[in-house]
This record gives sequence, structure tokens and C-alpha cells, in this order.
Amino acid sequence: MTTRTPNDQLKALIAESGLTYEALGKAVCAVAAECGTRLRTNKSNIEHWIGGSAPRGDTPRFLAVALSRRLGRLLTPADLGLPSTTAAESDTIGMSLGNDPLDALLPMWRYELDRRRFLTASAYSVAAAALPLTHVQDIAARTAAARTGHTVGMAEVAAVRDMINAFSEMDERHGGQHGRSALVTYLRDDVAPLCRARFRTDEVRQHMLSAASRGVHLLGWKSYDAGQQGLAQRYYLQSYALATESGLRGHDGFVMRTMAMQGLKLHRPEHCLGLAETGLNRAKGHVDAQTEALFRIVHAHTLAKYGKHRAALAAADHAHTLLTGAPGDEVPFWALAWGPPAASVYSRSAKVHETIGDHRAAAEQYELAATARPSTTYARIVALDLVAGAEMHLKRGSIEQACATWHRALDHMDGVRSVRTRKAVTRMRGDLARFRARGLRRVAELDERGREFLAGT
Repeated sequence: MTTRTPNDQLKALIAESGLTYEALGKAVCAVAAECGTRLRTNKSNIEHWIGGSAPRGDTPRFLAVALSRRLGRLLTPADLGLPSTTAAESDTIGMSLGNDPLDALLPMWRYELDRRRFLTASAYSVAAAALPLTHVQDIAARTAAARTGHTVGMAEVAAVRDMINAFSEMDERHGGQHGRSALVTYLRDDVAPLCRARFRTDEVRQHMLSAASRGVHLLGWKSYDAGQQGLAQRYYLQSYALATESGLRGHDGFVMRTMAMQGLKLHRPEHCLGLAETGLNRAKGHVDAQTEALFRIVHAHTLAKYGKHRAALAAADHAHTLLTGAPGDEVPFWALAWGPPAASVYSRSAKVHETIGDHRAAAEQYELAATARPSTTYARIVALDLVAGAEMHLKRGSIEQACATWHRALDHMDGVRSVRTRKAVTRMRGDLARFRARGLRRVAELDERGREFLAGT
């Protein structure tokens, strides 16, 4: 009979967490569900693991994430006294802010191109969301040294920006899965070497690193659109590191703003207010009025989520005032990730009102957002704003207006490959279920159109 050695490391961490074995089992199942895996971990499993047996498959990773969230620090299976596999070792890739973000990105890109599921199925980490809050320091000198013989000027910067813009427009028109591998390859083979080149001036170096950050940010957005939240977070962390190294004021704060938005979307608000406030403070006084409005409106949303409704509405009003105050100012390249700033401000304002419970105002702001972007270029985000507006109409009891708005949303979804649009249409059909029984013709037509959309994507 094989004698097992009790796992004292795991036992001590569970004791530190304060979780009962039953509660920890539920937390592990929740993490697994986020990654698309169904587990039935229970008290008995936890007892067996403490007794020395090893969890199977990806369960050690799920256990490490569950305890990381509870304890507020990053843990790997090895920290839990469990054997490390290649998949388990990947849990740390991209989850820290080291000396050179490219060193973290290169293995991530290798795994993505190899279609390694354990990276794309990684879980969102609350502990990692706090990293930028402790890393707001100027580290721009790190990549100043020349590492290749090529001298890079603003012409190369302009070429990288043009290419990333092209990828971004493709992403918005056709969804996050179009061109993803091509973007990874372009950043790895073309942009990464340029970031390690000799630069004509320090200003060129700043703008090249900033452009690279925008490209990595886009990869994060593509992962987010695919429902791969853990991978998206890793890309956002390394985008933040590149933005910080660029030294361009405001860009690092913009990525912190994105991380706050992700946390709000995932109902993980632990660090969102800190990220939004720190990002705003990093940008305030260093960016144009329209760009500052982008920071202030996300800050307003976090305030609303924290129940500070009056402060949230005041912050949203401030953002709208900034929009109208200097509409002709030049907006930085990195701040145009989602198109015209006004559209982003309207869409996020809608979420402020939605959080507070003012569905009429939310519907009005979603409509403004949908009309503020060129619909041919930003098909997906226009469709999603319209979906959100339809949901607000439904909550107000206006089924006719909701159906009309949903039809408009579906008009923009043709040719878009996106997990988010599929979820939006699935959710729409669920919302319509109680009305189908009433025999409403408009509802039946819309439901059929939704069914056909899902069958064809």
C-alpha cells in the first residue's frame, strides 16, 4: 500500500484563508466554470488533497486561483505543495510586471499560436488586478539601450500605428477572432524587434513603445471579446508595462482604466475604484479634455458600483462638460482604442445610469453612443450598445421599442464573430421568452431572427 505524505503547505494556506472545506470546494468549482470546465469538488476532495493525494487535470490550477483570490496574492500549484505541470507553470506567465514586458509576452504568443488551451482558458485574478496600483513608477529607461543595429525613426512608428489601426478596424467590423493569429505574429516578429532597436531620439522610443502597448492592448480586447478573461488580463498587464516604459503621460493610466472596466464587467470590483482613480490621477493635467473625459466617465461608473450615486452623477456630468469644452483637441493614438471619445463617454454614462436604476436615461445614452460611431467601422460595438439600449427599454416596460432596437442591433451583427454578440442574442431570446407565450407577432419575428443568427455563427 502506498503511503501518502500529508500536504502541510495546502493545509496551512486553507487555514490562512479561513474558508471551510465545503466553501473552498465551491470556490474551486466557480473558477473551473469560468474556464469552461464543470467540476464537482466538495469537502471530501479537499480532505483527500490535504491527506496527500493530488488533484487531477487542471484542478490544481483552479485551486491555486481560488486561494489566490481569497488571500489577495498570486499562488501557483507549487505554492500549494502540488506537482507542477507545463500547464500549471504557465499560470505565472504574463501575471507579473518584470524588467521587460517583451520577456513576458514572447512565451504568451508562442502558446497562443500553438493553440494551447490552458492559456486561453486561464482565470481572471483579483490579485493581479492590484499589480498596477503598486507599480505606478517611471521605468522608461529600461529599454533605452540599443539591442539591434537598426535605427528606428518616426516613419517606423507611423507604420506600426497604421497596421494596428487596420487590425483594430478589422476587429470592430468582424469580431475579435478575425486576424488574431496575424496580430500575434505581427507583434512578435515585427514590433517586438523594433522595441529593442536603436532609436533616433528618445521621443521616437516613447512613441514606439506606446504603439506596441496599443497593439498588446488590442490583443487583450480580442481575448476579452472571446470570453477569455484571464488571458485578456495578462495582455492588459503587459500593455500597461509597455505604456509605463514609454513614459508618455496618461497612457499607463488608460490601461488601468481598461482593467477597471474589465473588473466591473466581471463583477469583481475589489480594485476597480483604485484603478480608475489612479489612472485618472496619472492622466489629469497631461491629456486633452476629450481624453480626460474618458478617464472621468469610468471613474463615475466605479463610484456608482460602490453606491456613491451622487458623486457618480457629478463625475459623469464633468465628463460631458469636458467633451463639449474642447472638441477640436487632438486625441492621442492610444486613447482612440474604441473610436470617437464621445461615443465611449455616452456608453459608459449609460452604465452609470443603469447602475443607479435610471433606465430611461440609460437608454438615451446608449442611443447616443450608437449614433456617435461610424456604424460600418464599429459594427460590433454599435450593435452591443443597441442591445444594451433595448434591454433598458424592456426594463421600462416598452416591449415595442425594445424589439425595434434589437432589430437594429441585429442589422449590425452580420459577419461579426464574437462571443459577446452571441451571448447578447442568447440573452435577448431569454428575455423574450415570457412574451412569446402571448403570441406577439413582433416578438415571434425577432426571436426567429435571433435563432437564425445563432445557427449561422
